[in-house]
Amino acid sequence: MDTSDTPMRYPGPLELGQAHTKLNHVVSSEAAFTRDGPRADNEYRDLGLPTASGGRIGANHSRAIKPFEQPTGWHWHDMTGHFVIVLKGWITFRFAGVDGDVTVKAGSSLSQPAGVAHNVIARSDDLELIEINLPAEYGTKDLGGPLDAAQPT
Repeated sequence: MDTSDTPMRYPGPLELGQAHTKLNHVVSSEAAFTRDGPRADNEYRDLGLPTASGGRIGANHSRAIKPFEQPTGWHWHDMTGHFVIVLKGWITFRFAGVDGDVTVKAGSSLSQPAGVAHNVIARSDDLELIEINLPAEYGTKDLGGPLDAAQPT
């Protein structure tokens, strides 16, 4: 695909040592899932992007391992980008400032508004997704309480 009309960011191809991300090993689909993540009803697998991007990008493959018992509660993440790609099943969110529920089904993706309060209110028992966040490390602030607790002051 030739996009020669598009302005280029670099004067030419970069040397490997100048690249903005590192050549990273392929993370095998057989790599082990762990329970080292925010939710006890999921397991997680790091996809190697934090290492490849010097911490600028994080990505994990997560899947449900137990039934979803209750909403996560209102919270927000201190990040600049947050993307969800559903591979199997479905997940339903509520976002502060958005009327109604937002359901993302297998084969669909969501550009989740980074920094905006949200609550995961339901998911299928077979949910499997890829989550990408900018940066790789970020803080999460639980807001608790009803919907109005999620509204900015």
